Amino acid sequence: MSLCLDIRKKFPGFSLDVSLDVGDESIAILGASGSGKSLTLSCIAGIVKPDEGKIIIDGVTVFDSVKGVNLPPQKRKTGLMFQDYALFPNMTVEENIRVAGRNRESKIEAEELIRRFCLESVRNLLPSQISGGQKQRTALARTLLSRPKILMLDEPFSALDSHLRFQTERELSEVFREFHGTVILVSHSMEESYRLCGKIAVIHGGHVEISGAMDEVFSSPKTKHAAILTGCKNISRSQKIHDGKIYASDWNIELQCTDYHGDSEYVGIRSHRIIYGDGINSFTCRVIKVIENPFSFTVMLLANENAGSIFWEADKTLWREIESETVRISFPPENLLMLKE
Repeated sequence: MSLCLDIRKKFPGFSLDVSLDVGDESIAILGASGSGKSLTLSCIAGIVKPDEGKIIIDGVTVFDSVKGVNLPPQKRKTGLMFQDYALFPNMTVEENIRVAGRNRESKIEAEELIRRFCLESVRNLLPSQISGGQKQRTALARTLLSRPKILMLDEPFSALDSHLRFQTERELSEVFREFHGTVILVSHSMEESYRLCGKIAVIHGGHVEISGAMDEVFSSPKTKHAAILTGCKNISRSQKIHDGKIYASDWNIELQCTDYHGDSEYVGIRSHRIIYGDGINSFTCRVIKVIENPFSFTVMLLANENAGSIFWEADKTLWREIESETVRISFPPENLLMLKE
């Protein structure tokens, strides 16, 4: 299976301009609220018609603005699980699932899905009578029963508490592995995206800023917004001083770097990649706040007065040994992220 997407859609104050090529794999579309993630899924599914462009699913053109092709949703063989699950309130769990089937064989598959997702005990209940996790599994079973070539999930964990998130994430991971086609997960959570998908596309302001293998994008996000969305808490505007050295204006410090690009406007470093002690790019900081996390401390630092804060994720044992008003840290050049706008 595959998806070739190249579409544009204009709204008042917002424009969607997205291009993606995805094969038989799982990809996460990561972005902030209002960036165009859900709108992209709606265009693929045929719910929203782009102004121009082309959508090809498994070699079949389902939308082409030049040729006047625009197949209806039921002919695109896409499965979209909505953020609110979109279950029919007057139908039971079983009826909600079976509505996606069309023949005798689908009834057998529906029974298998009900058993697989542990819905036997609630099959005769209405959506208002079941939990959030059961609603999600019902919606997923219905989506799978339609035998889609592309499985799309829009913020599937948004309505679940932390315990259910962990449980359903494991279930979805198994579904992703077994699904023979393209899986698209829309999320604003970098952790969920990283654990569930092998590829990622970061969308900002209606267009894809960067896409590729998950590890590659996390290690080299390229843009400021991609760095923020993949969890980088430390980003400063930067200016080139000379070859191999930059000035980070928001932190008021000079840094040696090994990967400076001519279009780099920012420098970043992930909080867990700051090193305690002396080294290249080392400096003394004043501790302004310490926040305890379950397995670490987030230490807020100032390298200079009238400068922006630096966030350092410190090991709990190490920090409890230090417990100081000032610390010496270093930014190894290989850990710096050179970013453009």
